[in-house]
Amino acid sequence: MAIKQLTAACVLLAGMVTASQPAGAQSFLDKGKDLLKGLGGSSSTSAGALSVTDIAAGLKEALRVGSERVVGTLGAADGFNKSPDVHIPLPDTLQKVQSALSKIGMSSLADDVELRLNRAAEAAVPKAKSLFVDAISAMTVDDAKDILNGPKDAATQYFRSKMSAPLAADMKPIIDTQLSEVGAIAAYDKMMGQYKSLPFVPDVKANLTDHVLTKAIDGVFLYLGREEAAIRENPAKRTTELLQKVFAK
Repeated sequence: MAIKQLTAACVLLAGMVTASQPAGAQSFLDKGKDLLKGLGGSSSTSAGALSVTDIAAGLKEALRVGSERVVGTLGAADGFNKSPDVHIPLPDTLQKVQSALSKIGMSSLADDVELRLNRAAEAAVPKAKSLFVDAISAMTVDDAKDILNGPKDAATQYFRSKMSAPLAADMKPIIDTQLSEVGAIAAYDKMMGQYKSLPFVPDVKANLTDHVLTKAIDGVFLYLGREEAAIRENPAKRTTELLQKVFAK
């Protein structure tokens, strides 16, 4: 069963690396489909010149490279903060606070909280890397078939369906810790203290942990989807010798 699961998992990456095949060449996706038809074979079953062992190794390498790209981008300083796509704003419930403080020239308090929310996400994202491996290991033959027959982002949709819950569970305590370590909690308390000193303002509350957690996970999957598209379309993204061997035509 382990070989079957690995073979099926390979088809996931097969669909992500077939963009530039010359006419008449058997694509890696076609090879993956051939393997699906012969799931009863041994570990020496090959697709062209490749064995199941080769394909499994290529899958792990592709996963390692892809996850490192996502984590490297979002886990860097300003990975969230300066990205127009995944920057984490203040929670909606704190927009009133930001507006009220702006009127008295103290918007910097809200800006400081917003910056620190992004810093917390940047520190928490590296926790996600190992979960990609877990998701691939859990893939079934039916999962692989669904991905083969699905849309261009089928792999990312698969990852999201399998990983959202464990990713949230693993990242939540990290985000909790990072919110304190980067000073977001202290900055929030300072901002709210100033806000509550204003006359006739409504009471507001916000769960910073849940807000950052949701936005961070959304960012991870947005970037993962982009990596999937890049691997599909650009052979230059196969940046190691093993990837070039396994995912070549």
